[in-house]
Formats: sequence, C-alpha cells, structure tokens
Amino acid sequence: MPLLVEAGWGGLVQYPWSITWTDISRYVDTQKAGVSITRGASDELSETQPGTATLRLDNADGRFTPGNPASPYYPFVRRNAPIRVSVAIMPTRTGAAPYPMAMLGDDFDAERVNTTRWPTVYGSAVQVDGRARIQCNPGAFSGFLTAREWTLTGSKVTAKLAKVPAANGSSTGAASMWVQSTTAGTRIGWTYNPATGVLYAHSQTGFSDAGQVPLTYSAIDHAWLRVRESGGTVYWETSGDGFIWTVRRTLATPAWVPAQTHALEFTGTRTGGTGDYVEWDLLGAEVRPRFWGMVNQFPVDWEGLVSTVTVTCTDLFKRLNRLPALRSMLAQEILHQDVPGVGDIVSAYYPLTEPSGSAAAGDISGGGCGALAVTQVGSGGTLDFGSDGLPDTGDTSATFTPASATQGKYLTGDLGATFQANSAAYPQTIELWFKTTTAGRAILGLYEPNLDHQYVLALNGSGELVIEHTEAGGTLTVYNSARVLNDGQWHHIVHDGYTSKQLYIDGVAGPFTLSVVNTTALRTLHIGGYRGARLFNGQIAHVAINHVTGYIGSVISPDHYEAATTGYSGEPADERIQRLARYAGLSSVTVLGSTHDPVASQGPGGSSVVARMREVEATESARLYAERDYYGLAYQSRDVRYNPDPTSETFTIDYADLETRQVQLADDDQKLVNIVEAARPGGATQRVTAPSSILAFGEYEQSLNVLKTSDNSVLDAAYWLVSRYANPGPELREVPVEAYTMPNYLDILDADISSYFSVYNLPAQAPASTLRVTVEGYTETLKEQSHLIQFHTSASLNDTVWVLDDAVYSVLDSTTRLAY
Repeated sequence: MPLLVEAGWGGLVQYPWSITWTDISRYVDTQKAGVSITRGASDELSETQPGTATLRLDNADGRFTPGNPASPYYPFVRRNAPIRVSVAIMPTRTGAAPYPMAMLGDDFDAERVNTTRWPTVYGSAVQVDGRARIQCNPGAFSGFLTAREWTLTGSKVTAKLAKVPAANGSSTGAASMWVQSTTAGTRIGWTYNPATGVLYAHSQTGFSDAGQVPLTYSAIDHAWLRVRESGGTVYWETSGDGFIWTVRRTLATPAWVPAQTHALEFTGTRTGGTGDYVEWDLLGAEVRPRFWGMVNQFPVDWEGLVSTVTVTCTDLFKRLNRLPALRSMLAQEILHQDVPGVGDIVSAYYPLTEPSGSAAAGDISGGGCGALAVTQVGSGGTLDFGSDGLPDTGDTSATFTPASATQGKYLTGDLGATFQANSAAYPQTIELWFKTTTAGRAILGLYEPNLDHQYVLALNGSGELVIEHTEAGGTLTVYNSARVLNDGQWHHIVHDGYTSKQLYIDGVAGPFTLSVVNTTALRTLHIGGYRGARLFNGQIAHVAINHVTGYIGSVISPDHYEAATTGYSGEPADERIQRLARYAGLSSVTVLGSTHDPVASQGPGGSSVVARMREVEATESARLYAERDYYGLAYQSRDVRYNPDPTSETFTIDYADLETRQVQLADDDQKLVNIVEAARPGGATQRVTAPSSILAFGEYEQSLNVLKTSDNSVLDAAYWLVSRYANPGPELREVPVEAYTMPNYLDILDADISSYFSVYNLPAQAPASTLRVTVEGYTETLKEQSHLIQFHTSASLNDTVWVLDDAVYSVLDSTTRLAY
C-alpha cells in the first residue's frame, strides 16, 4: 500500500486544472506518525465539518522550511500550498500463468530490481529512488522487460509517468511503454518523443501505425497512462491523478491480443544529442484519493539536529469559510457574470450603496475604474446616498433631487484608460435600476473625450425610455422604446451591446432590436444627468457596464430582474447551491440525487456563502461536503439515502474483522425528537408532535427554520424529522476497520459520505445478527502496512420510506414512513 502524497508547489487551489503535482511521499513519516485524516460528520443530524489531514515530513535537507532558498521547492513552501493524499493499492499475482495484466504490479521501492518480475533489464536501465529509470541515450536502447506470461484481454496495464526526458539536442527519441506481441514490431502502448514533446497512443504493426493519436504532452493531464481492453475494444487513457481517467483513443481489439500471451516492456532511446532518462512508477496501482486541500502552515521542529515539519491541512472549506460576507444576490450576480473560458466580465460596477453623507460613489468590479464624484451644476439640489433601495436586496440607493433640470447635483467620473481600451475593442452591456416620476431627464451617459462617440440612456418628454448615441462624425441617433417608465416604480434596464443588440426592460425584451450601436472608446461616465443638463430626479442603483474581451457572442443579464425582485425564490435547491458556489468561485458542484424542492429567497446580503449553503442543506435534509479527489463540492439530496438496496452495498464485513474494542451499540436520547416547531420566511409557524413518543420519553422539542416556499412544504419537513427520530432504535455509531488487511480493501476505500454497508455475524447480545449502517464520516490513520478507518455511522433504517405493497418497505408501524 504505497502512500501517495503530492504537493502542488506554486499552484492555487482555485485553479486546480493548472497545478503540476510533485510527489513528496518519500519524506512522509509512515512508520510512527502516519497520516491522519478526518472527513464528514459525526452523525446524520450534524453538519459535515471541514476535512483535515495531518502528516509529518522529514526536513533533514531543509526542503520544507519556508523561505529557504536552498529548497528545491523555493519559494513555494508557503501556507495554502495545494496538497493531495491517495493510497496506491498494488496488485497481487495469483493462480497460474498466463496472468491478466492487471495483476502486474511494482512500486519499485525495493533496494534492487525484482528479477522474477523483470527477468530482462538491459542497457543502462536501473531502479533508483523508488522508480524504474530507463536511460534515453543516443544510439542505444535501455529497458525493463517482463517474461511473456501476461494477457491484456479484459484487463489493463497502468503506470505513472513520473519523469519525461528532455530533448537535449536530439532529432528524435522514444520513451515507451509497450504491450508486446509475439511478432517483433506488433505492439500496443504509449510513446513519448522528447524532441517534439508529443505523446503518442500507438497500435503498431511492423513498427508502424498510420492511425497513431498524438497528444501534446502535459505533465498535468498525462501523469498517468493506461492501456485497457474491454468487450472487443482497446482503450488508451490518461489521468492526472491515477483515479479519474480520460479516453484518448479507441480501436477494435487487434486479433493478436486475445490469441497470445504478452510481455510488458519499458524502453528508451534517442538519436543524437545527449542522454537523459524517463522514470516510471506505481505500475499496476489502483489509486484511491483520500484528501484534497491546502496546507495551513509549515512549522519547523527540531529534536537535537533532527528536523521535521508536521503540517496540518484543510479541504476547500477553509477557503470558503474565509470568504467575506456576501453582498445581495443581485450584487453577486452582477459581479459574477462569468463567460465560459473567459471568467467574470464586469468592467465597472457602481452599486451606489454608500452611506448617507458620502461625497463619491465607488467601483467594486476590481477593474480599476475611478470613483464618481458628486458634482454640482449651478446651485441648489441634493444628492444623497442611503435611501431605501430594491425591496428584496436590502441594499440602499442614491437619491437625486435637483432644483431643476439644470440646477443640482449628479455623479461624474473618469473610468480610466483600461476601460476606454476595452470599449474601443469590444461593445458593452449596460444595466441599471431607476425610479422616478419626472420625464425629460437623463439617467446615464458615457462619452469619449473628443465627443465623437456618446451614449445616453434617458426619458423623453413623455416619460418613454430612449437610447441616444452618436458615432464618428457626430450624427445623433435616437431609439425610442415606447415604454413610459416615470411611474414611480423601480425599473430594470439592460442594453445588450453584443450581437443581439437587444433592450430589456424589467426582464422582458423590448419592442425592438437595436441596429448596431458603434459607440466606442467611451471613458467618462455620468449618472443622474448628462454633461450638466437633464438632471435626474429620483433614485438610481446598481449601475454596471460589462465588456467581454476576446469573446464573440451575446451576453445579457435580464435575469437580474429576478435576482432583485424575488431573489430567485422558487428555484430548485440544487440550482441554488450551484449559484452560491459560483459566487465562491467554484465552477461546478457534483449534484447527487433527484429530489430538489424549491427554496425561498436569500436575496439580502450579510451572511457567508457557506452559511447560505448550509441553510439550503438544512432545508432539504441534504448533505454538503468537499470532494476528496479534486477541488469541488458535492451536494446530496435526501433521496440518495432512501431505501438502500442490499445488492449495492459498498461492502460487507464480519463483526470478527472489526477492531472490536471500539465497537459500540448506542440506544440513548441523543437523536430523539418528538416535537418540531417549524417556520419559513414570511410563512406560518407550525407544530408537529409524536404523542406516543412524548408519553414514553417526555418532550424533546426542536425548532426548524427552513427556506421553503409553502407552508405545506414546511409541514412535510417537520413530519419527516419527527417520523425518523420520535423513537430511534439501537444503532452502531462507530465501526472501526483495519482496512489494509481486508481482501475487499478497495471496496472499503470506496465508502464515502452516505455510502452504506452491513456488519454481519454480530454477537448474540445484538438486536439482530446483521445491521446495515450509513456512513456519516470517518477518521483514518495511514501507516506502513496499516490503514485504520473509524467509520462514524447511523442506522440506515432511519431513511427507509414507504413503498406500496412492498414486502420490506410497507410494514405497518415500521417502514410506513412517507417520503419527503
């Protein structure tokens, strides 16, 4: 069981696809300290906690000392360095030859080559530092070659490409992994050419393959290579971690593959230049990720002259928990109008939420636009911040009260050279909110310094919204929406300046599509008037201007109307979780399950993204946690746990195989709930009770505040809680397993949050000979030839739901719980 610990020196966890991982496993203390990992929750009524990992590193040469310029990892030994922990389970050869190739394994950690496994080692090939090192020298071949006793049919061969050779002046070269037939030059495998930096998926006959598939080599994406045969097809696959695989080529299985036994060969050579080598590791390993996160710190300790660094690490919840409180949902949507492959595209954003008495309004887009100053025209009038804003946002707005159309105050500012350059290169989308009863006024204006290009959003004398613009030469064009908007209500305006040229008013496309509006190189922004005239009388909020650099397409934001007016109330819970994840900079969430009720608004700001996600999780009796194999979140709906199918248990285990000194059957009132008082925002407060439970055990009350959109849904949630915990039965809460010694080790490692398994052959004192449990979390300690996992579990019976006429799930007073 090699432990695989990798650090992403210089990488950022928020950009996991760009991290190049460095194997630091050889420095981890697996003899005494081991690696300790925690994950999940203690029980099904508790929230999942941030996952942690602790490991001690040998720092004899100072490589893990922060700020040490002699470290090979300098200057990236620093807090928040990405780290991941996996175990690599090596195969065991059993039975008689020919053997399936999946049984061929070698971690290359022994002091010398295993000559039984590699009877032929030729050229300058050696085994060193836990790897097979194959020289790629000019005019010579080196390699490791097995005996011909393996078969690929229905099997696979996997290896970690730990180091590729440099070009070193060669005209061509080859570092290869081949499944060899009995005919010279007929083979399947992978070849890397150091002269070109290209990785090839090969199926050669006579040393040639007209259908070879070339891949520009990536140390990130091609760290692991695999050849697999299944059902008459050969697959060439690559992986960045040895766990998640990508198919790069497929081919109908050549006739020689099922007809022959094979040898596996690692080989290297080159033409010209100077020598180098390729290194292979973990041949045949089955990788199972255990932790993905970041290092909190690198504390250097000494015992005499012996230096170690014991690092503690936390999964992505560390980053999520330190994010600042969210703004309103509307503001978050504006700030995160991301375009695939481009990212956030807001260029200037003035929410106008400054406190009363402020003399300027600031840009919060991060694009470097200047502040907008309160500017006096003539005399009189006021401009103040802090007025009531849009109802569902909790945000304030700016109020403009001029003495006349030409006497008062408005906002002006220089948006800067970067904004102007983007405006010259790309059209813009403009959006804002306003409220007024006065016609004939300008809401917003933009212009370039020489006034050749100008753009104005205004109300004409009839209160209709109009767009005015001038192109080079100063010709004025006016587009009239024919929509009267000076009705004293808040209105949302979006002008899509991209390919559609559409105008949206209150989330609905306007009565026309604008012709091309070529107002470029805009730089100066006026809000609440334009160039000293048509001073606005009313309120304005959330002015945003977007440029999508390098992107051609239509990017519009009419749905921001819903963000401000409803806070997306009624959207399914899984969509809300993904929306919140986007606010946190996560591109996606793995959604498991299919029951996703509508949730209420979380429109106003002030709470953290994790707090909002937890509100949704609690509302839905769901599970939210960090993935253990990459930088991402998983969200499980409650139906993931409904009626676990015995045929799909993750594993089963005999009671005798547990670490039985720590097994406990609990029957207490820790989870007992027989009275629930439940409420929702703006809804009724309702009470659900379980009279028989109250009579037997007394009152155990719990409050439930959920983001439901109807009172009936609140009642359903309350009944679900009471039906599960009015009289919880005895349960195994801790199941400790020395997994390394188990023949189903891989199955045990696959168990994660909400997985279930059965413990059978329980002692006679148990309420049943077999108990099925659901995994809520675990703690584990990995050492040399030891992997102790303490599963925190709950009774799977708590999640059974009624199925009509089912022999198991329609038992009166036992499994008649209605699904929620």
